Amino acid sequence: MKTAAIFSVVCAAILVMAASDSGAKDRPVTWRLDTWQPPFDYSRPPVAVDYEPVAKAAKRWKICASYPHLKDSYWVSVNYGMVEQAKATGVGLTVVEAGGYPNLERQIEQIKTCSADADALIVGTVSYDGLTPTIREIASRIPVIAAVNDIDDTGITAKTGVSWEEMGRSIGAYLASLHPAGTEPVKVAWFPGPKGAGWVQFIEAGFQKGIKDSSARITAVKWGDTGLEIQLLLIEEMLEAQPDVDYIVGSAPTADAAVSVLRAQNREGQIKILADYFTHGTFRGIIRSKVLAAPTDSPPMQGRIAIDQAIRAIEGTLQYKHVGPHVTIIDKNNVLSLDLDQSLAPAWFKPTFQVK
Repeated sequence: MKTAAIFSVVCAAILVMAASDSGAKDRPVTWRLDTWQPPFDYSRPPVAVDYEPVAKAAKRWKICASYPHLKDSYWVSVNYGMVEQAKATGVGLTVVEAGGYPNLERQIEQIKTCSADADALIVGTVSYDGLTPTIREIASRIPVIAAVNDIDDTGITAKTGVSWEEMGRSIGAYLASLHPAGTEPVKVAWFPGPKGAGWVQFIEAGFQKGIKDSSARITAVKWGDTGLEIQLLLIEEMLEAQPDVDYIVGSAPTADAAVSVLRAQNREGQIKILADYFTHGTFRGIIRSKVLAAPTDSPPMQGRIAIDQAIRAIEGTLQYKHVGPHVTIIDKNNVLSLDLDQSLAPAWFKPTFQVK
């Protein structure tokens, strides 16, 4: 009797679990995202919403996506999110990349060619307003979705992104929390990124705001493309001119380069490193205590959202014109609890240029 009772309880538990799993599968997927009103305007705080992505597109739409480059794992992670969402929703995807932020004319030619046979264009631009005339022309034919990088909103149907000013402010505020006003001053070498890129002016403004009420003092500034080799050269130049800095702060490739240079110069631990966005390199750096912290804006999720917005714009179901993930600072305290699928492409993923 006792065995039979236990068997009955186990069977009942299995049935409840099965029903629960079935119910979970029937429930629509939702993403907890930030949205801005009015759209494309970061002057007001975002509002959190439960965003329900399209399960399947009405037909196999053709989507063109243009990236500034695929030189670091940040844009590879965006690519991963787009590819996975395109496969999940049943749309075609063609990807082009400009090869770097100096290549405005190349990106213009690429999006003209790629969008000619597309139902929507997703663009992560190399320039804040350099593509505006081209985008205006393309937008007269198909929806244009801005992704990740800040851009002039002329001609833009929708935007996937976060406030890059908030990205800069958040890492600046993290530094300020370590060195509040009134404490001993610390010297900071600041590497904002390439001049003219759509995100750099905003991350620069945000970082300056973040450290305003602190003892951190920017004593060196080096502008340049986010390629690893360029960042290595910039850091070496800076250290030769000013070897006594306390912090190196800049892009994720800046942080990667700083780890390598300081190791080569036997100066690990003498200069601390902060990144203003999150990649595989910064993840490893934080795990290994080589990098203090970096904010994640969930690049794969941004890729997924951009595909969803493109589908909705094509099908006339666009509800939120401007959405993005919440910005979160990652450091040693929370790095192990991070949802990696939302922040980084998996190790097996390689840049993918076509989903047919």
